[in-house]
Amino acid sequence: MKKWFLFYFYTFFISLGHAQTRDSIIVRPLPSFTVRQLSLPLTLAVLGIAANGNGKESLKNEVVEERNEMMPKFHTHIDNYLQFAPLAIAYGLDAAGVRSKTDILNRSAIMVKGELLMMGSVYVLKKYTHQLRPDGSTYNSFPSGHTAQAFAAATLLSEEYKDRFHWMPYAAYGLASGVGALRMANNRHYISDVLVGAGIGILSMKVAYWTHQYKWGRHTHTTQPENP
Repeated sequence: MKKWFLFYFYTFFISLGHAQTRDSIIVRPLPSFTVRQLSLPLTLAVLGIAANGNGKESLKNEVVEERNEMMPKFHTHIDNYLQFAPLAIAYGLDAAGVRSKTDILNRSAIMVKGELLMMGSVYVLKKYTHQLRPDGSTYNSFPSGHTAQAFAAATLLSEEYKDRFHWMPYAAYGLASGVGALRMANNRHYISDVLVGAGIGILSMKVAYWTHQYKWGRHTHTTQPENP
């Protein structure tokens, strides 16, 4: 079980790549819906639901048992802040002059819609599934709101900068994965909560992009490559 647990997180956490530059003009198209984009959030959600058994030998309880054996006293509050880090990075880069794909008005409207959809989905599921947290504190474990928030924010960061920096999706989703891992390390969530939360976060922000009408400012822009 321990080997499986470590292998899972090795593949789930995405390492950073190297920045790439182009010699030609970069054209950033608007994000549009494709069925392929549903594969990641739906896969995460299905895996989370499949892992959500309440039996003693269920996957989620096995992972908690491993956590309690390996790091019983682990506790940190950093996940409370890291969940918003991708948003801070996205707006920070823009403020520093690294132009994003979408202007600030349209980007902020997309962010608000994605956040509302994510929070609404998490609230409804928490209320009606009534799952006890692994630390026994409250009955609102499923899904993980922190993880959903982190992955929603990571999706926005990825969408805005993946064309300029090809490594950005790896960095954004790697950071969000770290939040999910910390929620389990803190014994606040099961692996099933984290997987479903990740799927909700990604899908919520994707839907916000797919349905946005871009009524303000520019829709897309081109950027000349920076001088070396």
